[in-house]
Amino acid sequence: MNVRIGNQTSKHAPARTPYEFARRHGFDAFEWFSDRGAVGWCEADTSDAEKAELRRVADSGEVRFSVHAPHLADPTTPAGADAIRTSIRFGGEIGARLVNFHLFPEHSARPYVESLLALMEEAESANLHLSLENAPATSPDHVNAVFGVLAAVPGAARVGFCLDSGHANLHAGTRNNFVRFVDLLGDHVPITHWHAHENWGDRDAHLPLFTGPAARDEAGVRALVRRLHARGFAGAVILEQWPHPADLLTAARDRLRTVIAEECR
Repeated sequence: MNVRIGNQTSKHAPARTPYEFARRHGFDAFEWFSDRGAVGWCEADTSDAEKAELRRVADSGEVRFSVHAPHLADPTTPAGADAIRTSIRFGGEIGARLVNFHLFPEHSARPYVESLLALMEEAESANLHLSLENAPATSPDHVNAVFGVLAAVPGAARVGFCLDSGHANLHAGTRNNFVRFVDLLGDHVPITHWHAHENWGDRDAHLPLFTGPAARDEAGVRALVRRLHARGFAGAVILEQWPHPADLLTAARDRLRTVIAEECR
């Protein structure tokens, strides 16, 4: 399984801190999350000179960038769609591959997909793909329904599913069994992005991989890797946290690479 592993900006740290950590430690993916918080990051924080620098990095192939739109950006609303457009424009400027935003299970599949059509056109113009992420309330059935409607839409190959394994672990129907969540997804659902973090099934703790349940037993992570390999996953894995110490990120990256090598022989 040929994947890239990276980390993400955090509302708990200035944006350049996680990014420069990624560069120093040889991460080959990085996600810009528009989540300002107290210090964090949003698209408006990045100067033209910084965008040009990031574009050079992306064009070199050293790092694959993705952009995470604000987590409340609902594409069915004007404000949410505008926020996603901002992320798409920024992603196009820095040479990102993908813009990620959430599924909203309170909307049925068809009107949600209809809200994506204009965004898909903008993503195509920016040479970007889109990924739709499961929140804790999102069921496998809802994901299946959305991608069932998408299958009939021209240009749908530009839209994939972002598996958030921590959120899958919190979903009421698959609590503490994120692998079961994946098993319930239809073959028509293309998993193109993976947000990786852990929890104990009680809250969205965003623990680094191999520091939660997988510290005791990594069978679940191994099973997930096998399933993603079987689905032809070739996207990026984003470690969605800024832990203390930050070296937990490099430890998670290195252990995950070992698991991938062992499970995908």
